[in-house]
Amino acid sequence: MLLILAFRHLMEKKARAVALLAGFAVGVGVMIVLLSVGEAMLVQSRDVRLVGGGEVTVLPQGIDLEALRTGALRGMFLGVDRARFLQRMTLGGPREGEAVRAVSPVIEDKLLYLQTPDGAVHPVRAGGEIPSRAREVGSGLEILGGVWEDTPADTRWFAPTPQQLYDDLDRFHHPETPDSTWAEWHYFNVGDGDEWWYITYLVSGAPGTDQFGGQLLVTARRPDGRHVRYETRVSGDQIVFDTTRADLELGAASVHQRGGQYILSGQARGPDGTLTIDLTVTPATHRYFPPIELNEGGGFRSGYVVPALRAQATGRLCLRGRCRWLAGASAYHDHNWGVWRNITWEWGAGQGTRYDLLYGGVREGEEAPGNAPFFLALVDSAGLRQVFRFRTIGYEGRQETGVWGVEGPARFTLVASRERDTLRLEVEVQDLHATPGGLDGNLRQAFLQMRGRWRVEARVGGSTVSDSGSGFFETFRSMSSRGGMGTRECHGPCGPSQ
Repeated sequence: MLLILAFRHLMEKKARAVALLAGFAVGVGVMIVLLSVGEAMLVQSRDVRLVGGGEVTVLPQGIDLEALRTGALRGMFLGVDRARFLQRMTLGGPREGEAVRAVSPVIEDKLLYLQTPDGAVHPVRAGGEIPSRAREVGSGLEILGGVWEDTPADTRWFAPTPQQLYDDLDRFHHPETPDSTWAEWHYFNVGDGDEWWYITYLVSGAPGTDQFGGQLLVTARRPDGRHVRYETRVSGDQIVFDTTRADLELGAASVHQRGGQYILSGQARGPDGTLTIDLTVTPATHRYFPPIELNEGGGFRSGYVVPALRAQATGRLCLRGRCRWLAGASAYHDHNWGVWRNITWEWGAGQGTRYDLLYGGVREGEEAPGNAPFFLALVDSAGLRQVFRFRTIGYEGRQETGVWGVEGPARFTLVASRERDTLRLEVEVQDLHATPGGLDGNLRQAFLQMRGRWRVEARVGGSTVSDSGSGFFETFRSMSSRGGMGTRECHGPCGPSQ
């Protein structure tokens, strides 16, 4: 009887019946969605391919999140490039210190092979975390037995000592295959007023062969504008370097890194006597750029790191019994390695009132790879502010270099960008030095080393940035004509031909 009355009521009140049914349908639909979301969250919480904890997850750019969850991309071994640098200087650095309480690096779902004592090999899926960091973001493991605490390697990863930091940044390398054009070097420039010294500790050739050797190379820029070159060569059996540390010994000359300071010593002979080096270079905190390496096959390999974009030098440089004492002089340090065959570059580094800048890129042959092959990094006291990209440098004006048939620029500009951020750099060249012959002995090229004043205007993260200062810049120029600029910086010795 009740069912009959209900149907008759619905037939008599059709509009009310439709509204009632529509509301009921919406309610059922919402309940189904909520139940589905709850079930999906439960399934995902148990999914070994997903990581939990924290409020923000940082993944490689361009990743498809659904494909990542279903495991479609696991075999590609994706990872966050230079994760240690991001943790120390960007996400977990002083710039975001008020917003970010903890950062936890995670390796998840990597393929390893486990060999048992009987010789059998089994594929296994493995992951890794730093215990204290994982607990900080709420994703620590529930330990049923034993302990799960940070090891010394874990601590070195996220909070290295100055000794560990600069050894990791500045370690030496072995060529993948023996190559006579392999070279690696520590480069320092130190300045006081109008007098500058460009110091290179260089090893070149294939280690373990007769071609392997080393040089201490110094170019002194005198107050009167003259450039004087000093050099000492050593054989391969007098070279000691370490692939886990920054230390290098070239006979009696050496670079030793101790507690975040670089101790430079050695003697180099020049036309006016023997120059003796006894310096300590101290990098400024957070003013460094991490190692980057290009390796495109075919024997091409080029690596670069800047442990000290801004530094101070203390000590002495002595010549013929007379010493120039330095106390807190301006300094810079970088480290290069690779195969230097048919290679040129663009390079520049500057120190300003608030910001430091670094730009560069290499060319193999006539072309540089990619649509925007060169980078420019803007750095302040909190570390890296932004990395821009650009394609070309506009060189203008002409001035004599002292090398027949070669003129250098009087000024140059470049415009760089990254998404909505833009930057314009203008440089007035004040001092110019040309070295005939390219890095590989190419007599059709001259290597240009410039010193000048720069000014930058930029838009970074919605804020206007401006600064100015002095810097050093490098490029190459053809010796067959007075036109056509080429490409990086070295001031004196910088490659195997020098």
